[in-house]
Amino acid sequence: MSIKVLSIGSDRKLFEENSAVSERIKDYGILVEELHIVVFALKSLGLKEKQIAPNVWIYPTNSFSKWLYVHDASKLGQKIIFDHKFIRGQSVITAQDPFESGLVALKVKTKWRLPLEVQLHTDPNSPYFSGFLNSIRKIIAKKVLANADSVRDVKTLPIYIDKKRIEEGQIHFDLHIRYPWRFILLAVSRLAPEKNLSLALKALALARKKFPNTGLVIVGSGPEEGSLKSEVRRLKLEGVVEFVGWQNDLASFYKTANAFIQTSLFEGYGMSLVEAGLSGLPVLTTPVGIAKELEAGKDAYVYPANNPELFAQGIVELIENNHKRENLKINLKNTLESKLLSKDDYMARIKDNWEETASKIK
Repeated sequence: MSIKVLSIGSDRKLFEENSAVSERIKDYGILVEELHIVVFALKSLGLKEKQIAPNVWIYPTNSFSKWLYVHDASKLGQKIIFDHKFIRGQSVITAQDPFESGLVALKVKTKWRLPLEVQLHTDPNSPYFSGFLNSIRKIIAKKVLANADSVRDVKTLPIYIDKKRIEEGQIHFDLHIRYPWRFILLAVSRLAPEKNLSLALKALALARKKFPNTGLVIVGSGPEEGSLKSEVRRLKLEGVVEFVGWQNDLASFYKTANAFIQTSLFEGYGMSLVEAGLSGLPVLTTPVGIAKELEAGKDAYVYPANNPELFAQGIVELIENNHKRENLKINLKNTLESKLLSKDDYMARIKDNWEETASKIK
């Protein structure tokens, strides 16, 4: 069956030439007749509609305010459906989450009576999914999920991870040349409350009491950056924590750090942990996402999200014991490889899900 897909999301890296997400989307385009992706974006970013493959288009909402994302994306999505003649039974709307993206997709579904697939990357019922905005998102998610024709849970079908690309990634610089620390921890994360990065900072401060030549590199950006930098000053970690923002090429970070640390309160899957493990890094993590499927002490050090002392103890053990560090690296890599789908299997499952969803017309 040849189908057309309208996707609603917020990943602006789609507009970056040769980014990992844009290459992945091009692969999705092979599965369908047409793929159109609406992306939440402010007009001030200067993004333009772009065709990135013969049958794949990306469209920024170019909104004047973030509060207009839902309105602008709904209007744009409905126009795409009309202009490109989406036909019931041969078309799908997919939302990258059940929140703002899901609300847009539901509006388009209601207007054109097309089936809706919702991707679920995080658990809206988690006690850690809190705060004013998230309380509103929970209400939205309940409505969106109740009206979805299919739900693609990242726990059962996570984002495809290209093992070969990670293993063959080129090293362009060495963190040990950039920074003067003997042991370098790496965190790759959005700087958001649920990522709980203050735990990593507290663990570092404790570990440095025994091994002061230890530092932390944080890759990512987000609303918590200011408060995390304040925490760095409070813990007297100036000069041993480096915030480097988002990076397109993570190979040099993964392959020249000494250990990876994930401190999230919740994760849908945990792609950066998988990338770190495939790159050969030992991992310290909270029991979230795919980490729940790892054997603690064998595949990774897995500790509660409220215990910086245990994380610090794990860091010290990795510094002191090269044998443990090597065993963790080998065991984790083997475990992850056994869990990953091949690209062909993954794409087949995506296609099957879209075709099955497309047939759910009422």
